[in-house]
Amino acid sequence: MNRLKALGTGVAAAALAVAGLGTAAALGTGQANGAEPAASALSSNWYAAAPYLMPLDNNPPDATAIMDATGLKAFQLAFILAPNGGGCSPTWGGTSAVSSDTSVAGTIAAIRAKGGDVSVSIGGYGGTKLGQACSDAASTAAAYQQVVTKYQLKAIDFDLEEPEYENTAAVANELGAAKILQQNNPGIYISVTTAGTAAGTGWFGQQMLDEAKSIGFTPNNFSIMPFDGGFNGAASQTAALTAFNGLLQTTFGWDAATAYAHEGFSGMNGRSDSGEYFYQADFQTVLDYATSHGMGRFTFWSLNRDRQCSPPDNNGTTSGTCSSVTQGAWDFAKYSVEFAGATPPSSPPTTPPTSPPTGSGCASVPAWSASAVYTGGNEVSYNGHKWLAQWWTTNEQPGTTGEWGVWKDEGAC
Repeated sequence: MNRLKALGTGVAAAALAVAGLGTAAALGTGQANGAEPAASALSSNWYAAAPYLMPLDNNPPDATAIMDATGLKAFQLAFILAPNGGGCSPTWGGTSAVSSDTSVAGTIAAIRAKGGDVSVSIGGYGGTKLGQACSDAASTAAAYQQVVTKYQLKAIDFDLEEPEYENTAAVANELGAAKILQQNNPGIYISVTTAGTAAGTGWFGQQMLDEAKSIGFTPNNFSIMPFDGGFNGAASQTAALTAFNGLLQTTFGWDAATAYAHEGFSGMNGRSDSGEYFYQADFQTVLDYATSHGMGRFTFWSLNRDRQCSPPDNNGTTSGTCSSVTQGAWDFAKYSVEFAGATPPSSPPTTPPTSPPTGSGCASVPAWSASAVYTGGNEVSYNGHKWLAQWWTTNEQPGTTGEWGVWKDEGAC
């Protein structure tokens, strides 16, 4: 499956999902060589609810603005890959070495300064994964430990899908590395994400489960992605989750409740790569299923897409930077907040409007532009009305997103 992990403004089709994690306890109370300052660990339900965010591509949104608007505290940063030129060292998207990174580190610092935290995602669709490039599980784990140490991580996601999960040796390296990280970083939160099918997962997904069992590795959860495989709407997704629960029971000898506690959902908001549609109501249905069954994870791809296109349907195409469905900014993030056990704001945070001059017309404020970036307090004119931006936004058309939209209607000019 694709997941538009390569539809950014500068990432090649090789972009993949990678998650790194670790604990301060395992790494010492001091800062390791070249490591970023550690944050206090969040409760595991936040790492289980963290949506994916590409911090370097797909027009990355301001993570702290999302936190303010929704109450979200955790983000799943993507993706860690092997270098495009070859080698067994971690990079962002195959191009930016983790060892010299300052950009992603800055994003993480800003999130932690507001009381949040991150996980890092490893792998994804396409590109070269470290499990393919490194010679064995130990060297693969050593590469991922660099990510854990650099960012003082407490959570990591192994996103095992095409073409890596069709490579038996690569999957063995990834799962073996995950087990080593789990042993060397006590308390680290590890999720394993793979493709979903109507049967739960396919042949390669089952092979991955069998490998995990054979080496005695149990992550916090195994998540499936029920999209890009003939799905459409929530009913098809909950049916796949039920089927996957049966596979977990059969593979590991768990009862249904234990299997659900180790099971996760990773969706795609809006229009998928293959033209499936998943609306806010579908996310609510799956969320209700997940919480009522005691599932271990609820996440989605991606926050870069959690905003409305212009036009809202994106002319019937799928985008890496918007959802192709009618929505308010960060509508889908609110379901992750609810899964974590928090309550999203009942209304978006607002900046008190200043009273417009009496009798002023539309000429007193600039016209709205789809390409401009606006922040809270900016005023524009559009369709004969004045509009006040309530938080950061770009490419969100005034008057199209209802009460949850960023633009507050100040009335006719």
